[in-house]
Amino acid sequence: MATIRWVLTQLTSHPWHIAIAGVLAVPTVAWTVARLAGLEVGFPGVALMAYTPYAAVASVVPLAVSLLLRQWLVAVPVALAVACLAVLVLPRGFGGPDPAGTGPEASGGGPVLRVLTSNMLVGGADPESIVDLVRTGRVDLLATQEYTPQARQRLAAAGLERLLPHQAAYPLPGVVGSALYSRFPLTDAGYRNLPGGFGQAYATLHVPGAPAMLVESAHPAAPATARLIPSWRADLAAEPPATPHGPVRVLLGDFNSTLDHVELRRLVGTGYRDAASVVGAGLTPTWPYNKWWPKVTLDHVLADTRIGVRAVSVHQVHDSDHRAVLAELALPAPGPG
Repeated sequence: MATIRWVLTQLTSHPWHIAIAGVLAVPTVAWTVARLAGLEVGFPGVALMAYTPYAAVASVVPLAVSLLLRQWLVAVPVALAVACLAVLVLPRGFGGPDPAGTGPEASGGGPVLRVLTSNMLVGGADPESIVDLVRTGRVDLLATQEYTPQARQRLAAAGLERLLPHQAAYPLPGVVGSALYSRFPLTDAGYRNLPGGFGQAYATLHVPGAPAMLVESAHPAAPATARLIPSWRADLAAEPPATPHGPVRVLLGDFNSTLDHVELRRLVGTGYRDAASVVGAGLTPTWPYNKWWPKVTLDHVLADTRIGVRAVSVHQVHDSDHRAVLAELALPAPGPG
């Protein structure tokens, strides 16, 4: 009975304090529940979920207000929400080099592979910026998205093919073109048509001293409007899952998703690791760099758990709305036989 009386006292004292604290608390608690349960629905719900790191920072405001106003019935659920958001978000910002990979088949005894992904904004990105990144970053594999016929010509003129002579290139008008450029041989190349109308270049990469590896330039549709949400979901569902007991895989590109989207987390859960999160760079934003609004992390390198991650960095590319992601991976050694 004493507990009930205390609750009633809390609800009937200072009603304006309760109202203020409650109104501020509802968005934080609702956001946390949606993120925990994977309940991103429709537009703009799906798009907003990408801003969960900002929501985590903002969540301290309703907590502070409820504590200052001594509204303990509100403070308790808000404190739980703040703690949950911290657990969900903060680990991406902490970490360090992990050159050995994880799992029983990880060895870390193979060569280092440097990979770069860059969205070219309908082919308009500055080719010199990309080629300079390839040269200075000693890149072995480049994945491009929104790769047009004009982009192919401009990259060739800038000298990309002299640095990375092997290619699986599918230049197309608009945003659906895709390409892989490599220092090492590529075989079994192709273009994957995604359900939402986008497409992805893929190939088998042959790095001396490492097992043959499946690589793909990822680019699912963006959840930019209500009409595109089903395409976005279908495209992410169609991304190739990891094959932990088969070929080593790397997906890299513009996923139009963050690790706060349940669809991307499901893909990672098949046996990938987000390279940036491994080394503590998972909160570094990559888009949009041609607009004023807050930046989010849409571009990723997803590496098979057998692959180690030595370093990840993010770089500006002139005339693109995306920053490029450069990852240094430690490949597993070839298996016996």
